[in-house]
Amino acid sequence: MPHANTQALKMTTPPRPYTRRYTRRHFLATLGATLAGAALPATAFARYQPGQFRVGYQKAASTLVLLKANGTLETRLAPLGIKVSWTEFPAGPQLLEGLNVGAIDFGYVGEAPPVFAQAAGADFVYTAYELPTPHAEGVVVAKNSPIHDVAGLKGRKIGLNRGSDVHWFLVALLQKQGLSIGDVQPVFLAPADARAALQSGAIDAWAIWDPFLAAVESQDGARLLADASGVASHHQFFLSQREFAQNRRDALAIALDELGKTGQWVRANTAAAAAKLSPIQGLDAATIQTGLTHYAHEYRPIDAAVIAQQQKIADTFYDLKIIPRRVVTKDAVLA
Repeated sequence: MPHANTQALKMTTPPRPYTRRYTRRHFLATLGATLAGAALPATAFARYQPGQFRVGYQKAASTLVLLKANGTLETRLAPLGIKVSWTEFPAGPQLLEGLNVGAIDFGYVGEAPPVFAQAAGADFVYTAYELPTPHAEGVVVAKNSPIHDVAGLKGRKIGLNRGSDVHWFLVALLQKQGLSIGDVQPVFLAPADARAALQSGAIDAWAIWDPFLAAVESQDGARLLADASGVASHHQFFLSQREFAQNRRDALAIALDELGKTGQWVRANTAAAAAKLSPIQGLDAATIQTGLTHYAHEYRPIDAAVIAQQQKIADTFYDLKIIPRRVVTKDAVLA
């Protein structure tokens, strides 16, 4: 794991928590790094290509990773004259940047990234969601930490990936304990850097999701202060480029059908799924299996209830000045 140093943390942490908003300017300014990190050419992309289905994925998104490995989506879409391509992204916010500029047509992210992206002007639509997975994210501290409950986080440095699903989880967790995000010191770090920072003591706690959560618990002995149970639903979403969703409902239906079948297989064969994912995700099978049990691997078409929950996140983020404008989440749903 890369090592974090004090200077790097100073550069990453804003002078005041959450005073730097996730604006459209920030959204576009980070695009170059996103494209480079995802091995995408830094050129203009065609918004909609009828013969292409370009999928963005994160290595931690187990069902989507297995679908890629199995090749069944390619087999199903070939008779329609559709070629499938895959692009890996380090996290949800970067994936959404790729979706916004037309680099991909479809991707899987947590509940907070769509809110940030919509506030920044991204044009996408919610396509489907995974049933709630609150055990798949949590706040951990080092095994010898003097912090033993959420109240003990007050005034502490907490590492998290900015704009990811744990961004909302941390806000909601603190609110439930009578604290606000202003009562802690957020440190925005990617998962690998945050883990190194926790190991070195540069941060006091880490808000993270599986399989990283399972890995830091089993390998480093980190202690779980709280997961999202009773705090956040931790929905995962499949999002689509709007024009693609309008024109290729057939391809999306096939993709969701294959994802459903893959998820069903994972639920029935968790150990085998973990063994298959181990060389891909770079973690031992036992750790991956623990993480897999925290996800539902069941998907549903977007409905009004889940969009209402997204609206709650958007309203809270706006009230806290985390996003620059109000968001109407139902605007990102196809009629």
